[in-house]
Amino acid sequence: MELILLGLFLSLIAGLSTSIGSFIAFFMKKPSPKFISFIMGFSAGVMILISFVELLPESIETIGYEMGLLFFFLGMILMFIIDIVVSHEYEFEDSIEILVNANGKSKPHLHHGHRHKRRYQRHSEKKETSLVKTSIFIIFGVFIHNFPEGMATFIGTLTHVQLGILLTLAIALHNIPEGIAVAVPIYAYTLNKKKAFKWSFISGMSEPLGAILTWLILFPFINDYVLNAMLGAVGGIMVYISLDELLPISRSMAKEHYSIIGIIIGMFIMAISILIL
Repeated sequence: MELILLGLFLSLIAGLSTSIGSFIAFFMKKPSPKFISFIMGFSAGVMILISFVELLPESIETIGYEMGLLFFFLGMILMFIIDIVVSHEYEFEDSIEILVNANGKSKPHLHHGHRHKRRYQRHSEKKETSLVKTSIFIIFGVFIHNFPEGMATFIGTLTHVQLGILLTLAIALHNIPEGIAVAVPIYAYTLNKKKAFKWSFISGMSEPLGAILTWLILFPFINDYVLNAMLGAVGGIMVYISLDELLPISRSMAKEHYSIIGIIIGMFIMAISILIL
C-alpha cells in the first residue's frame, strides 16, 4: 500500500509542475526561448535514456525480447493514436507573443522555423475569438497528453521507487513549459491570473487522475508479467513524447545548440542518478 500511495504522490508532483509554469509565465513575462529549448532538450534526454537503459531492458529481461519490443511499440502506437484524435500542436512562442501583445508592450511577431513573420489580426473581436480557441485547444490537448504520463509514473514507482522518482523528474521538467503554454493565452484573454493558474493546475491534474485510474482498474490484474509488459509500453510512450513533442519544440525555440546541449546534459545527469540510486 505504501508503494501505491508513493506512486500517486509522485504523479501528483509531476502534475503540479504545470502550475510552476504558470508562475513563470506571470513573473518572467517572456521566458527565454533559449531557456525553454534547453529544458525541453534536457527532459527529452532524460526520458530517452530512462526508456532505453531502464524501462525497455527490464521489460525484455522479464517477458522476453519479442514481447518486450512488442509492448514498446504498442506504447508508441498508443501515443500516435492520441495525437491523431487530439492534436497537441501548440507553440510556446505563440503564447509568449500573445501575452506581450495583450499587455501592449510590443508589436506581435512570430517565428516558425523558416516561415516568414506574420502579424496577429488587429480587430479585437477576431483576436478574442482566437485567444478563446487557443486556450481551449491547449488545455484539452495538455490534459489528454498528460494522462499516460501519470500512468507511467505510477507503474514505474511500483516497479522501483528509484525509477518512479526519475520519471517524475523527467515529466515534471517538460510539464513546466506546458504550464506556460496553458496559462499565457488565458491570462491574455481574461487578464485574470487566478483563472489562468486554475486552468494550468487542472490540466496537470490529469497525471494523478491517470495514476488513480491505473490503480483502480489495472491494479487487480497486475502481476510480474503484466507490470513488465507495461514498463515496455511506458518506454514507448516516453520515446514517442521525446521525439514527436519535446525535441521539435526544443529545436524550434533556438537556432543555437541549446537543444543538443540539453539532451547531453540530461542523459549524463540521469546516467549518474541511476548509478547513485
